[in-house]
Amino acid sequence: MNDFLHVMALPFLACLVLTGIHAYLGLHVIEREVIFVDLALAQIAALGASLSLIFGYGMDSAHSYWMSLGFTVVGAAVFSLTRFKKQHIPQEAIIGIVYAVSAAALVLVLSRSGEGDEHIRQALVGNVLLVGWPEVLKIFLIYAAIGLFHFACRKNFLLISQNPDEAYRKGLNVRLWDFLFYVSFGVVVTSSVKIAGVLLVFSFLIVPAACAVLFARRVKTRLAFGWTVGFLASIAGMAVSYYLDFPTGASVVCVFGAILVLLALVKRIDNKGLHW
Repeated sequence: MNDFLHVMALPFLACLVLTGIHAYLGLHVIEREVIFVDLALAQIAALGASLSLIFGYGMDSAHSYWMSLGFTVVGAAVFSLTRFKKQHIPQEAIIGIVYAVSAAALVLVLSRSGEGDEHIRQALVGNVLLVGWPEVLKIFLIYAAIGLFHFACRKNFLLISQNPDEAYRKGLNVRLWDFLFYVSFGVVVTSSVKIAGVLLVFSFLIVPAACAVLFARRVKTRLAFGWTVGFLASIAGMAVSYYLDFPTGASVVCVFGAILVLLALVKRIDNKGLHW
């Protein structure tokens, strides 16, 4: 048990920090019906980081981070500018196109690197097991700042996510607020992908929020439910990884999937529906 805590305590703490902000952002993503925006922004961030290799900088360098963030801001601008009051093309289709093009561009860029396959694997699954205290502290401070920003602007963000027609009627500059949302979202994703990879970040974003929506109506209750799911999936995934000698990130992702299936079955059995 002591060995388990020694090895997994820091990765588990990192997962808790990820859960804190991603479960909240996931509620917005589900309300907006842009489920794959996280994957798209994460892929854009990975593309920006990979381009730093061409200029001779390492994937973990500061240059790589800022290039990744710059690409993410461009992606945020694209998503905000393609949001219209009447959508002729579903925004999810645009997000999917951006994801596919970014993924293909990532493969092209990394094909010029001798370690391209390893970088692609790293971008997908990350290596949260090797996270250190500086990384955990850094993402905690970044996420805390983003959380405070969203708390200060929560009325507008929630209104646009839950009732965009009402936001237009009230005269809100929806595109501007969309841009601010996606930029802040992109900052989170850029920081998360570097330590956790695309797949784990996507799981932290969508699965807790999806589970919460199944059983809760109020935002506060959904947040509490999502955080609980993230906590349980993190600790169970760490245990599976440690005791069965599986990759940590992939273990947590699979546990997230199992929890979602289990809760969906519970919801199915409960025909009347439990809503808090």
